Amino acid sequence: MKRYLIRTLFIGWLFLLGSVAAHAQADNLGAVRSALRNGSSRELSQYFAATVEIGFDGDKQGYNATQAEIVIKDFFGKNAPSSFEFIHQGESQEHIQYAIGRYAGRNGTYRVFVKLKPSRGAPVIDTLDFTKE
Repeated sequence: MKRYLIRTLFIGWLFLLGSVAAHAQADNLGAVRSALRNGSSRELSQYFAATVEIGFDGDKQGYNATQAEIVIKDFFGKNAPSSFEFIHQGESQEHIQYAIGRYAGRNGTYRVFVKLKPSRGAPVIDTLDFTKE
């Protein structure tokens, strides 16, 4: 009887841990979605890794977090968002989260690829790629 109770508690704990991890992933992607939808470079930069690869139509460059915020602020200034939604999201076996979205702005529609890598506390944005449709 004691073994049954211990097993039940252990399995319950595993389910709880799994749901917390899934919730954390959804929270990070939700915050990134909100920042992109609002055109807020400051809000988005809270989730940047120390170095971020940012691309526009195949032209990719690496930036430190401060420079990346300025680049994104410039993009939002020239192409203010009218809408943004994720159309696909997932996670690799290495726990690298990714999402693909559609950004509609003043100068057209962009396909957006976001890659979040695990970090000490929560996943951070490693790659942000905008491709004009």
